[in-house]
Amino acid sequence: MMKYEAYKSFFVNPAEFGFLPEASGIKNTKALQKALDRGGTIVISRPGTYKLAGTVYIGSHTSLVCGNNVFIKKVDEQGTFTHVILNKGSLTKTYDEHISIENLHIIVNGIDVRTFKEVFGLHGQIAFFYIKDLKIEGFRCMDLGALQYGIHVCTFEDIIINDIMIKGDKDGVHLGRGKRFRISNGVFETFDDAIALNAHDYDVGNPELGWIEDGIVENCHDLDAEKMTGYFCRILAGAWRDWQPGMEVQKSDTVVAHHRLYRVREDADGKIYTSHTEPSHESGTAVLDGIHWVMVQDDVTYTAGVRNVIFRNIFLSKARIGFSMHFDNDRYSRSYYPGSKVPSQEQLTFENIRVLHDEKKAFLSIGTPMNVITVSHSSLNHNPIHFHGNKAMSDYLKTKINMFGCVFNHRGTMDLIINSVENKMIELKTFSNIEVYDEFKANIIQGNGKIEVCSDLTGLKN
Repeated sequence: MMKYEAYKSFFVNPAEFGFLPEASGIKNTKALQKALDRGGTIVISRPGTYKLAGTVYIGSHTSLVCGNNVFIKKVDEQGTFTHVILNKGSLTKTYDEHISIENLHIIVNGIDVRTFKEVFGLHGQIAFFYIKDLKIEGFRCMDLGALQYGIHVCTFEDIIINDIMIKGDKDGVHLGRGKRFRISNGVFETFDDAIALNAHDYDVGNPELGWIEDGIVENCHDLDAEKMTGYFCRILAGAWRDWQPGMEVQKSDTVVAHHRLYRVREDADGKIYTSHTEPSHESGTAVLDGIHWVMVQDDVTYTAGVRNVIFRNIFLSKARIGFSMHFDNDRYSRSYYPGSKVPSQEQLTFENIRVLHDEKKAFLSIGTPMNVITVSHSSLNHNPIHFHGNKAMSDYLKTKINMFGCVFNHRGTMDLIINSVENKMIELKTFSNIEVYDEFKANIIQGNGKIEVCSDLTGLKN
């Protein structure tokens, strides 16, 4: 058997640097940072509540492991701060690789702020920007405030977020652009979104824009709560144009100029600005024609959305819209700039979704173009699929819906598809479904569009 002294040599013990339950938050912040700077595997094994008075930064090839009954508590000993943990590469837009955080339990302790001292638009309690091969497992936060997300990741490749419990007021898990991800085994009790896949976002919501793709969200519970807003999952799309002289812009608008993306960073007062001077600065913010333009990124895309994502084994107890695919169009953000390329979100699959509440809220609320939606082995209760628009564009394109193996337990007539979009084309196919009650009848409301139906459901057959 390996002796303890030999065994522990493989790990970094932050206690050796002074990271202790009885130490001050200032001392603990310095000590934990020294341990993280060593890299490798850092293990906090001694039970207790550890005060932390500032952000600690984690780099590549580093694992932080917290033992049972270990809590990290934010304290205000030298001013408030945003992140508990932030990756080092976020400060320089340099990819960090192979980072894992296990069994981290954060106590926010009312220190819920968005200072944007490190990265504008990044405000998770734990946050990663420019990251590859990230694993977050066993994360707990039971007192999330109204300003910060629990977990925030943007510009990523290959991330795993597993075994998490997040309760509080703001988004539980908030993703920006990236590819290949898995969010699994989550329990959420959040006032705002449990999960946000915000390919587009407010200017303060994410540091960069682009597609979120090739992912799985599975085995998650959206618990009931008295307060309610947001969705179980927000799925945002957007599109923008090349800068042109005389174009009118507002807060959060995006343009392409000089092979870069620039965004308007102004107050959410509804003011419209006319741009006569093309932004060209390589970094930071420049004021042109009274408009604050921030350079966001130098890899250009004209659209953003979500594609090739599977949602499965989701239990919806909170009486709110389950999944919302939409554009923002208000004083905070205009996702779709008029005349831009149409961003069609693609191939979203919903498997074994269980609506457990009894209120008639949309199971899917769709306000962007979608090409294909698959719903299988689900129980929707009374909840329809609702297509709507905000007049962002003239053509919301055709959407195909494939629905099979579902259980319909509504008594009486159920509005399965509701279309509120002018000239919207929908193709619905259903097969191998089960109707629990003899009096069940499916209904569609096609509005001023057209819904083509091939169905095995009572009310829609033939």
